Amino acid sequence: MKTFFKNISIVALAVVFTASFVSCEATRNANNKQKGAVIGAAGGAILGAIIGNNAGKGGNGEIGAVIGGVVGGTAGVLIGDKMDKQAQKIEQEIPGAQVERVDDGIVVTFDENSGVYFDTNKYNINAASQETLNKLAAVLVEYPDTDVLVVGHTDSTGTDAYNMELSKNRAYAVTNYFTQNRGLSSGRFTTNWFGEQSPIADNSTAEGRAQNRRVNVAIVPNEKMVQDAEREASGN
Repeated sequence: MKTFFKNISIVALAVVFTASFVSCEATRNANNKQKGAVIGAAGGAILGAIIGNNAGKGGNGEIGAVIGGVVGGTAGVLIGDKMDKQAQKIEQEIPGAQVERVDDGIVVTFDENSGVYFDTNKYNINAASQETLNKLAAVLVEYPDTDVLVVGHTDSTGTDAYNMELSKNRAYAVTNYFTQNRGLSSGRFTTNWFGEQSPIADNSTAEGRAQNRRVNVAIVPNEKMVQDAEREASGN
């Protein structure tokens, strides 16, 4: 499965090339366990992986606060190791999903070819999508010290206002499935939506529109994970 790592520094890239290879594609391409100690509080790449240059345009405005910055030093190494393992687990359990290790987080992208998709003009979670979300929910249960950001997108078919509402409904459908059907704590989740504003492919083609009709799930360390890593790093 092809995965990507975005916006890393030259120094971090050097670490990637000198690090040991492991089985997880996301870990092999990013090696964030090593990167965490290098780039410190740079951050921001995970935001670009989800919405490109459209931060602040639509949705509920909480997206940046959820993502936060990157933890550096020894604590960053410890967090990176945990997130690498979680990314590897997601790839093993959901081989059709696109998994990216970005900064201290994980971005999972679902489109019509990768496990979670919606019928035209619909936002209900169908049976095939439920199977995929069940697998991701199991990983989230196994790794409880994370927060989750769900972001919905559409293609450019229809009006901007209609697509904004549709992307909102689809994003909340995913969030609600996790919290209402799988019993995950609603306090872990933030939901956002961007309609047609953040395409990743050409909307003039059917293939491109299919890619743009997507939901991103970003998984980031929560405050407990950060505090535990800092205590471990300080020897307390």
